[in-house]
Amino acid sequence: MFWVNGQPSDSLSLTDRSFLYGDGCFTTILVCAGELQYWDMHVERMESCLRCLAIPIPDWRQVEHWLSTIVPSTAKSGVKIHISRGQGGRGYSPANVGDSQVTISTFEYPAHYGQWIADGIELGVCQQRMGLSPLLAGHKHNNRLEQVLLKSEMDEKGYADGIALDINEHVIETTVANIFWVSGDRLCTPSLDNAGVAGVIRRVLLAAATDLKVEVRAFSLEELLSADEVFITNSLLGVAPVTAIANTIFPIGKITRYFQERFNS
Repeated sequence: MFWVNGQPSDSLSLTDRSFLYGDGCFTTILVCAGELQYWDMHVERMESCLRCLAIPIPDWRQVEHWLSTIVPSTAKSGVKIHISRGQGGRGYSPANVGDSQVTISTFEYPAHYGQWIADGIELGVCQQRMGLSPLLAGHKHNNRLEQVLLKSEMDEKGYADGIALDINEHVIETTVANIFWVSGDRLCTPSLDNAGVAGVIRRVLLAAATDLKVEVRAFSLEELLSADEVFITNSLLGVAPVTAIANTIFPIGKITRYFQERFNS
């Protein structure tokens, strides 16, 4: 089901700027027994992107009201909130655009995520490289063409997901998640200053890693492949172990299991 500004709908105008230009942002939220997980942080992340794009921020109390009538009460499910600048305007110019559009959709919790959480996931390495985009880096804006291309490459190679590198050969993320690894006494994750999406669980985990030496910077693929243990995170998945990247095998380590116990609902 889809709701547009709180009303059930199965269509948007052909002049909607998200359709025309990817002009907007979105977030995907885990719902547990009808409760939105990390709602405040999802709002903060959407607001950060909306400010970057100079799109008016919606009335979140109204959005929460819509959600309260929509989200399922099942044990686990997902909800996607998609915001478009609105309809109209001339070319790229955002002048004379109508009110922003808030689209909400719900979906079943991905069945395969349970297996990934318990047994881990094997990743490929994407040969296509992500461009540098410091103006939009970190934000989950509606233009996801790089992720579409990289995910298609991994589908063709038989991997469920893959490591994405930028044009400078730095590790950024996977096609669907942020990535962390442990090397000795260090918890490592890539800087997202020039590319990638800063996920909510990434933020929560970094704030909680007070007993570890955390290193956030540009990393090479070789540094990642020399890790002691590797895991990925996103809002639906929580924390899932990585058991292999291409031909390199990794154990499911104690740090990974510790964060799973803390953050997997």
